[in-house]
Amino acid sequence: MTDASATAQSDRPLGFLRNQLPMLLVAVVLLVAVVFLVQDRWRRGAFVIGGAPLLASALRLVLPEVRVGLLAVRGRPFDVVAYAVLGGTIIALAATISSLGVG
Repeated sequence: MTDASATAQSDRPLGFLRNQLPMLLVAVVLLVAVVFLVQDRWRRGAFVIGGAPLLASALRLVLPEVRVGLLAVRGRPFDVVAYAVLGGTIIALAATISSLGVG
């Protein structure tokens, strides 16, 4: 194995992580939401869950196609609108959760 091929192979995992960083950020937000849900903070967790697709929408809007990774499902306009509608709907539903008896 040459030095160039060894370097290319060792760079693959880092390159993959670098390309999937936007999706990892969205996954971290969802993980934070799960922590809230486990702590019986339903309303707060629901708001954070709604924030994840909004973050995905913003990342899809501003990042170039080669850097967006798994957030690219269809074309950019469709993805941005779909993520924004999903996040907005979840946040609207979270706003209707009664705060009486719920954190």
